[in-house]
Amino acid sequence: MIAAERGNEKIAIEIKSFSDDSPVPAFHEAMGQYDNYLIALEDEEPDRMLFLAIPDCVYEGFFQEPFVQKVIARKAIKLIVYQPQTEELLLWKR
Repeated sequence: MIAAERGNEKIAIEIKSFSDDSPVPAFHEAMGQYDNYLIALEDEEPDRMLFLAIPDCVYEGFFQEPFVQKVIARKAIKLIVYQPQTEELLLWKR
């Protein structure tokens, strides 16, 4: 996890590569870690906002599945979409 500031906001970013053959186990792992980090931040730095960073190809593919969209919406997960080769941030989604 990376801690940073974006303007006046304090943020934390959990970066995931989803490099496994199947994105499903990586998704389950990412959701569990996201929940744990969120709980830890509530105690340690409640003013820091947590984001999950994922590659653009994962966002454009697997993350468009209805179930994944439902999980993201229900858990109110904030996303950052990045391009792995250039490390460019393409989208901040709250």
